[in-house]
Amino acid sequence: MNRTGMEMVRWHAVGDEMALQEMAAGMILGSAAQAIHERGQFHLVLAGGNTPRGIYRGLCAARTDWSAWHIYFSDERCLSPLDAGRNSRMAADAWFDYVPVPPLQLHAIPGELGATVAARMYAETLRTVGDFDLVLLGLGEDGHTASLFPGHEWGAAPGSPDTLAVFDAPKPPLQRVSLSAARLSRARQVIFLVSGEPKHRAVAAWRAGKNIPARAVTPAAGVDAVVESALLVPLAEPS
Repeated sequence: MNRTGMEMVRWHAVGDEMALQEMAAGMILGSAAQAIHERGQFHLVLAGGNTPRGIYRGLCAARTDWSAWHIYFSDERCLSPLDAGRNSRMAADAWFDYVPVPPLQLHAIPGELGATVAARMYAETLRTVGDFDLVLLGLGEDGHTASLFPGHEWGAAPGSPDTLAVFDAPKPPLQRVSLSAARLSRARQVIFLVSGEPKHRAVAAWRAGKNIPARAVTPAAGVDAVVESALLVPLAEPS
């Protein structure tokens, strides 16, 4: 565990991507069981990208009260709802087309409407939602998480809006919608899922305390980072 200011990170090393998927699935289902037992509902924010896909597929066979699940997204690309690049499309293809979560409890970001309108509409969706029970996030090679990129606004300051419209993402599509760091921090638990050698430098930067977007997510309980063990090995100094 390390602590820097308000940040507290618990690093969970796993041997490979399969082990990461197994640990993450167990943590998600444990969080769901606790939330449903204590509050009757489970409010989950999903990460996009490639790392969570296998986790989502594995959860199709889970035994849980799907009627209590409420699903949100950490960010979305401004593409057609059927575009394979949409996070909501990936989650549906891998998971939600196969489990009986009530459709009205699947809260996709309407990115097809453009960043400005979609951000405004999703902020309204979240207006009556309290703290999330669990937020899943990834880590990009540049240290970004959700669609919070280096050199851009992260919405980390107190009073930041819940959603941010992004017009100049460093990779296509340029328009996106992201939950702000402040809104992602309003959660009982936050889990970062990190796999793949290209993430090594970002993990090293995070552990060194550098100011990357992932560090802006600071829930009161700290965050859990499930990381392939090879990514925790210090990078070799250039010769």
